[in-house]
Amino acid sequence: MNLLASLRYLVALHEHRHFGRAAQACHITQPALSNALRALEKEFGVVVVRRGRSFEGFTPEGERVLASAQRMLHEHQVLQQDLSSDAAHPRGTLRLGAVPTAMPILARFAAQLQARHPGIVPVALSMSSQAIEAGLESISLDLALGYTERMPARGGQLRAWPQYVEHYFLLRRADSLQGRGLQIGQPIGWAEAAAQPLCLLTPEMHNRSLVDGAFRSAGATVLPAMETDSVLTLALSVVAGNLCSVLPGALVDAVRGHDGLEALPLVGPVLTTPIGFMSHRQVQPTRALDAALALAQDTDWLQHATAHSGLLTASQR
Repeated sequence: MNLLASLRYLVALHEHRHFGRAAQACHITQPALSNALRALEKEFGVVVVRRGRSFEGFTPEGERVLASAQRMLHEHQVLQQDLSSDAAHPRGTLRLGAVPTAMPILARFAAQLQARHPGIVPVALSMSSQAIEAGLESISLDLALGYTERMPARGGQLRAWPQYVEHYFLLRRADSLQGRGLQIGQPIGWAEAAAQPLCLLTPEMHNRSLVDGAFRSAGATVLPAMETDSVLTLALSVVAGNLCSVLPGALVDAVRGHDGLEALPLVGPVLTTPIGFMSHRQVQPTRALDAALALAQDTDWLQHATAHSGLLTASQR
């Protein structure tokens, strides 16, 4: 049995919580994955996986094996990158996560990182805040871009590099602006915005809780005309129909090329949310992660991130 491969299968099962999806992610058949996990259990002399008609989780012993597997695979990655590259020319895969509203910034970051270091292969994933925190804790993510205000709840496990501050806009169609590209209009109050036909994110998403809090602060009750868990759908619902949407500046910037759209800064209150990169405090960084952290602290990059993240009007600077 290839122990390292079996440990990878175990970690994949933890990430996907499903035998079939874990096998697919590992490019093997489901029976091959199951056989490898049974061999792993035989190797350690304990039951690792709770099985029913489907995956039911890990036994207490399995949780200990999983934690060791995560550490071992990370150490293997660190060693592999150390042997195959040097500090000036890092090589290897880097797993990056971002909350959906920050994906436009993460995409720019990953592209700049790859241009600076062609040996690095970024994997950019859109994830919920909870999934990001779990990924950093389990070392399945190297670096994540998200809401740093949530960090105190993680017991000091994470460290952060501030990047920018989210500001919010009401995005709407304005037929009088056809042919003029995206325009930045006059500020609008949250209470007034609540009366518009809105497409908003679904309630379980952290960004929606922030937006709902702003509406409550303005004394407004919101009944969305449409809900989605996709930030792309938020923008497209405005482009395609008569709906409006509440978007952070990074997403407003991403639709800058669409004619007939107007973004109105939301005020009363002005909602600002700090966004930063996060990594696990106690994990030894790979060469690829060291390179990414250097870029995350680069002055030119930080200016670029700020310019594309919503500081679009003097009234919100």
